[in-house]
Order: sequence, then C-alpha cells, then structure tokens
Amino acid sequence: DLRNELYQHLLRLSMDFHQTHRVGELISRLTNDVTTLRATLTRDLGALLQQTLVLVGAVALMFVLNPLLSRFILILAPVMGVLAAGFGLFLQRASTRLQDELAGSTVVAEEVLQNIRVVKGFAREGFEIERFGRAVLGSVRAALRMLRIRSVFGAMIAFFGFSVIALILWFGGREVLAGRLTAGELIAFLIYGLTVAASVGTLVGLYASFQESIGASQRVFELIDTPPQLEDAPGALLIQDVRGEISFRDVHFGYEDEQHVLRGISLEIARGEVVALVGPSGAGKSTIFTLVPRFYDPTAGSILLDGIDLRQITQHSLREHLAIVPQETILFGGSVEENIRYGRLQASTTEVEAAARAANAHEFIADLPQGYHTLVGERGVRLSGGQRQRVAIARALLKDPRLLLLDEATSSLDSESEQLVQEALTRLMQGRTTMIIAHRLSTVRHADRILVLDKGRIVEAGTHEALLAGNGLYARLHAMQFREMTTLEA
Repeated sequence: DLRNELYQHLLRLSMDFHQTHRVGELISRLTNDVTTLRATLTRDLGALLQQTLVLVGAVALMFVLNPLLSRFILILAPVMGVLAAGFGLFLQRASTRLQDELAGSTVVAEEVLQNIRVVKGFAREGFEIERFGRAVLGSVRAALRMLRIRSVFGAMIAFFGFSVIALILWFGGREVLAGRLTAGELIAFLIYGLTVAASVGTLVGLYASFQESIGASQRVFELIDTPPQLEDAPGALLIQDVRGEISFRDVHFGYEDEQHVLRGISLEIARGEVVALVGPSGAGKSTIFTLVPRFYDPTAGSILLDGIDLRQITQHSLREHLAIVPQETILFGGSVEENIRYGRLQASTTEVEAAARAANAHEFIADLPQGYHTLVGERGVRLSGGQRQRVAIARALLKDPRLLLLDEATSSLDSESEQLVQEALTRLMQGRTTMIIAHRLSTVRHADRILVLDKGRIVEAGTHEALLAGNGLYARLHAMQFREMTTLEA
C-alpha cells in the first residue's frame, strides 16, 4: 500500500518536480526505502510485541520471587536507556546516509542503461564500470559504518546483560548464604534474569532497526509530503465539448529564478486553425508548448480555452482533449498495439488498425515478426525513427483530440520517412486546432499562420509568402536554411 501510494503521488506531482529530480533517485525511494520500511512493519513489529510480553512477564515473576534483588538489578535500566538513545541517533543518521548512497548507485545504473547506445558509441564501458564501482563503494562504506555502530552498540548491551547475570550470582549467593533465599529460588531468579537479558537484547536490536527505518521513512515521506505545484482549483470545471479556441493574454513566464522566457505573449488561435511557431533557439517556442497542456502556469497573464482560463479547468479533462507528438518519440516497451491503444485504452483492435492505416504505419507493422503484437523494446529501440513517429501519430489519431501540439516530427527523418510522416500529420491535423514547432521552415509553408518568436516575444506573424515579402527575421532564417541546404546538396 505504501509503495502504491508513493507511486500514485509521484504521478500526481507536477512537471517541475520531475525535471529537477533524477529518475534513479525516485526509483530507489520507491524500492529500497520502501523495502526497508516493509521489513520493519512486517517482521519487527511482531517481534516487538512478543519480546515486550516476555519481558513484562519475566520482570513480574522476578518481583514475586525477590523484590529486593529485582530492584537492585533494574537500577541498570536507565543506563541502558541512555545508551540506546545515543546510539539510536547515530544509527538513524547512518541509515539515511546508506539509503542516499544506494540511491546514488541506482541513479548511475539507470542513466547508463537508458543511454547504452551513447556509452557503447563512445566506448565508455570502462569509464562507466569504474563510475558505478565508485558509487557501490560509497554504499559499502556507508553500510560498514552502520555495521560498526550496531556492533559497538550490541557489544555494550551484551556487556551490561552479562553484568546483570554476574550481579545476580554475587548478590543472590550472599542471600542464599544468609538464609534469606533458597538455592532453588536463586536458580529460578537466574533463569528469569537470563530471559530478561535476552528480551532486552532483542528489543535493543529492534530499536536499532527502527532507527534505521526512520532514515528510510524520512526519504519516503519527504516525497509523499511534497505537494504538487499545480493543483486543480476548488470547483474546477470538467470540460466535455471543446471547440478548440485558444487565447494568450499578455502571458509572461520564467522557470524558477530565471529571467522571463516569455514576455507579453498575446495571441488568438481560432477553431481548427494551424499555427506554426518558428524562431531561433531559446526564443520560447517549447515554453509555449508546455503552457497549453498546463504543465506550468504563466507567471503573469492567462491562457484561455474556449474563453475559460486553463486554471479553472481540471488538468485531467484539459489533457483528455489534446495530444502531443514530440520531435523524438519515446515508446513504452510493450507491443505496437499497446503503444497505439495508449491514446484510447478502450479502443477495439479494428480502431487501432484504422488509426495505424491513417498514420501510414499499417504496412510496416504488418511486416513485423508478430505484427501488432511485436514488442518494440525499451523506448521503442526496435523501430526506426520514422516508424516510431508513425506509431506516435497513430496513437494521437486514436485519441481524436481537439487540440494538437506537434514538435516538428520530421526534422530528423530521411526523405522517404519524412514524406510518409508528413502525409500522416496532414490527416491528423484535419479539423483540429494545431500548434506546430517548426525547425525546418519548409515544413510549415502551408500553415494558416506563422508566428515568429525572438527573445520571448512575437515579432512577426503572417503566412509564409507574406513573411518572406516582409524581409524580416523569418526571411533571414529562411534564407539561412536555404543556403545550408544548397551547401549540403552540393
């Protein structure tokens, strides 16, 4: 339940959280830390109850046998309590350090395995093995430090336990010689004393385990207690029918303490209009894309959908009406059919195939070893770039959104794949309000309107022909790309 709750909370957290936390660190908290807590909750709590009952029963019987001797022995209890509290603090810190080191090694492994092509392409296997080894060595050192603390703690408690037995024999023997205690009572008292010592030793070990689990629990509940930066407003609207009219009204935006990336963007996009965003790197094109699905809220100004501020719409219902086709498509590791059906989970096999046909993907899917049931591999590595893009387009077609965000899906494809993808995108855009980030200006000449951004502002707007005739930034960018293409062809 705790792991489920933590996972659900991670999915509810906003994009800003995920962009500032490494995946390996989160996975470590979801696995290693929760496993540590599970051991405490399932194994140690039962042992705690059992040993507490044994300890109380044995102490009660000792007082029945000889109250004076029992009081004499229990004088040592406060000393053991002080020792336990002191060592517990060290154990808690050592446990947190160990969990942090384990998370660090998980981060290294996750990054390397996700980027294995880069590692092998640069022949950096040896470097990465050494880096992972250093991370694991840090975990070993943290574990050894915690083991040393536990060993010293356990040895001191054992010393006090055996000291209690020695005192029982010394003081009890004197009582037997004085005739105030029989030999049988001394033996019985000694047995109860051993029982108490064993219970105390077990309880001390459990205390150490609890202190270690506190370190893990702090890391887990730190995540659970992290509130999403973006939450639905009280009484937020659950939208059903969407026309697709988008309005930007004097929108400013900046990431955390950075300077504003967008400065006073005002824009009206009509229903079914295709609008392309172009401009130099860092102009703010991608930032506008993150604001429309409300991955972030504007620092100032507002964005409206059909006249309703996005902050007054539930995030889920907003995103149900839009689809994003990124420049570099990442697929899930399941089958082709599962990846397409992700657009609409209840879709039938016939609907999945129809979407694939519309995306120019059916032919290559049919040629795969298991057709639609072929596994695409981690992040879709068993498919080419063009094939992944067409699967992503089929996924978007199956969702049938009113709003479409395209991050230039053909910029890294060969000519044949580009033509197939472009045909599929044309079908996808029909009747939908579409925003396109354009890296190659030749792909947006047929857009209804082209917006040219520079330093967070819209500096030009119009059709392809009008912008070329205006001889402004768009014309310069177009001329620059034309020269580059001519040079490459030559």
